[in-house]
Amino acid sequence: MTEAFDVVDLIRTKRDGGGLAAAEIDWVIDAYTRGIVADEQMSALAMAIFLRGMDRDEISRWTAAMIASGSRMDFSGLSRPTSDKHSTGGVGDKITLPLAPLVAVFDVAVPQLSGRGLGHTGGTLDKLEAIPGWRADLDNDAILRQLEDVGAVICAAGTGLAPADKKLYALRDTTGTVEAIPLIASSIMSKKIAEGTDSLVLDVKVGSGAFMKDIDAARELARTMVALGSDAGVRTTALLTDMSTPLGLTAGNALEVRESVEVLAGGGPSDVVELTVALAREMLDAAGRTDADPRAALEDGRAMDVWRRMISAQGGDPDAALPTAKETETLTAEADGVVGRLDAYAVGVCAWRLGAGRARQGDAVQAGAGVELHVKPGDTVRAGQPLLTMHTDTPERFDRARQALEGGIDIGAGDGAAKGDVVLEKIAG
Repeated sequence: MTEAFDVVDLIRTKRDGGGLAAAEIDWVIDAYTRGIVADEQMSALAMAIFLRGMDRDEISRWTAAMIASGSRMDFSGLSRPTSDKHSTGGVGDKITLPLAPLVAVFDVAVPQLSGRGLGHTGGTLDKLEAIPGWRADLDNDAILRQLEDVGAVICAAGTGLAPADKKLYALRDTTGTVEAIPLIASSIMSKKIAEGTDSLVLDVKVGSGAFMKDIDAARELARTMVALGSDAGVRTTALLTDMSTPLGLTAGNALEVRESVEVLAGGGPSDVVELTVALAREMLDAAGRTDADPRAALEDGRAMDVWRRMISAQGGDPDAALPTAKETETLTAEADGVVGRLDAYAVGVCAWRLGAGRARQGDAVQAGAGVELHVKPGDTVRAGQPLLTMHTDTPERFDRARQALEGGIDIGAGDGAAKGDVVLEKIAG
C-alpha cells in the first residue's frame, strides 16, 4: 500500500512553523496507530508541535483523528441527558466520588470513565478499589444499564476509546513533550468526546500540586479544551480551581473515600463541599437542570442514597469497613504561629512515598496509605499541636515521606488570614 504522505515532510512543515492540513493530520494519526509512522518520527513531530504550537483548526482535527482511531460510546438511548466532569488532577482531589451521585439525584446520567493515579496525583479508581468488593471494569452494556438504573457510574475506560491517544501519551511521557498544550488538550478531549457525553465540565487545577503551576498556562489549556468540546458539539465549560493546598484533609485512597462519605452525609471539609457543589451546578446547568439545588441534596441524604446504590451495583459493600494502615506517625508544630502554607505538591509526594501512589503504571498501591491533615492555611497552632498524620503499612517509608514535607509547611506570625476561594475563574464556550 502506498501511503498518502511522507511523515518527514510533515515534521519539516511543523518544525518550520507551518500548519498541517486536515488530510495530513488524519493520515499521520492513522499511520502511527497502524505502526507505519515510527515512534522516533512521531517523537520528532510531537517536539515540533511542542515548540511551534497548533492553531484551533489543527488541534480540533488532531482530536477528531484520535477519536476516529477507535470506538465511540452512544448514550442516546438513555431516558435522561448525560453530563461528565474531568479534572486535570491534584492532591486530595476526591471530588468525583461525591459529585457523580449528587448530579444523578436530579435525573442526569453521569458516565464517569476514570483512571488510576501516577506520581503525586491520586487516581479515582485506586480510591474506589479501597472499598471491599468494588470493581472498576464494566463492559458497555453494564455501563448503560447502570446509567439507566442508578444514574451514575464510575469505572475504567475501555481500551477501544481513542487508542491513538494511549500510544501517543506513552511516547510523550518519555520524550519531554507532555507539557505541549495542544497535545494535552487533544489527549483529554479525544477520550471525553469519544465517551459520548452531552455536556462536559472541566476542573482545571492551578498551583504547586497541579500539572499547570501558573494561572496563565491553566487558562490557555482550559480555553483550548472548551473550544475543542464546542467544535465537537459537546457543551463544555471549565472552572479554574486552586491546587496550591490539598483539597480537604486527606490524600490517600481509603482516607479519601472516608472523607467523601462524610461529604455525602452532609458534613466534610468546606473546600471539598464547595467545589463539589460548584461543579454539580455547572453540570446540572449544562444538562438543563437550572433549578436544581445540589447543596440541599447533599444535606438531606439523597446523594448518599445514590452513592450506596452506585457502589452496590459494582459489587462493593457501602457498609464495609475501609482498610486502615498498620502504622502511623504524626508530625507536630515546633512553635506557636499561623499556618501560612501547606504545599499540595509536598503532601502529594509524601502520600506517594507512603505507598498511596505508584511510580510506574501497574505498580501496586496501599489502600490505607496516605496523609491526614489536621490543619489548613490560616489556622493558628500551638507548639506540639498535630499538623498531619502519615499512614502506611511499611514504616520504613516514613523517613523518605517526611523528607518530602521539608519546606512544604510554613508556620509564622500572622492573624489567621482568611482562606481563599477554591474556584478561581470560569471559562465558558
